[in-house]
Amino acid sequence: MVRRLSVRRLFATGLTVVATAAAALVATAGPAAAATTPGIDVSRYQGTINWTSVRNAGIQFAFIKATEGTSYKDANFNSNYTNAYYAGVIRGAYHFARPNISGGAAQADYLASNGGAWSADSRTLPAALDIEANPYSGGYCYGLSTSGMRTWIQDFLNRYKSRTGRYAVIYTTTSWWNQCTGSWTGPWANHPLWLARWSSTPGALPAGASVWSFWQYTSSGSVSGISGNVDRNYWNGDRTRLIALANNT
Repeated sequence: MVRRLSVRRLFATGLTVVATAAAALVATAGPAAAATTPGIDVSRYQGTINWTSVRNAGIQFAFIKATEGTSYKDANFNSNYTNAYYAGVIRGAYHFARPNISGGAAQADYLASNGGAWSADSRTLPAALDIEANPYSGGYCYGLSTSGMRTWIQDFLNRYKSRTGRYAVIYTTTSWWNQCTGSWTGPWANHPLWLARWSSTPGALPAGASVWSFWQYTSSGSVSGISGNVDRNYWNGDRTRLIALANNT
């Protein structure tokens, strides 16, 4: 993601299987007790990717940029999403939020209609909402109040759930979340946290989150099959539990 949004370099530093009858898997046991499964996230800025080489290098999952706002679809999404699947990489789409240009429900619809749908095939994760510092004009929190931001996020999450039957993953930094949502705790009972913090430890989590499910720990990783830097991530568990999240079991 970082090639797309250089501003993230400024903000990423701030940043028991849990289930309910209605919820998908949220996280595995805490990081000290759980295995960590390696993954990446990519967009068109990684260019053409050799997904077989990526999988052979030990990468087991990938979040792949699909959409932004309600008019932009990543040029490499279709090829990345398909080729990752056939290489054996568990993959999910992600949507970069633009809360100041259209409503949350409209952006969730755009994601679900442009690659962010879900199927129980052991290789498709619920899509992720990438909600972070605004890299464009309009202010750090997109000009929204904390209550307005909560409403926007909830509208997105509700619509994505109604379109796909799944709880979306939420990508964010601790500092942005606590400032721009007013330390909102509402989503974490059901929505897996994908934490952005480029460090050797995850550090403090967003308000109300008891555990991270995914952790983006560097923007300058390297992986066979990808030219240049790539964001590296961990899943807080083993591949078996990641497949359980993919299949909602």
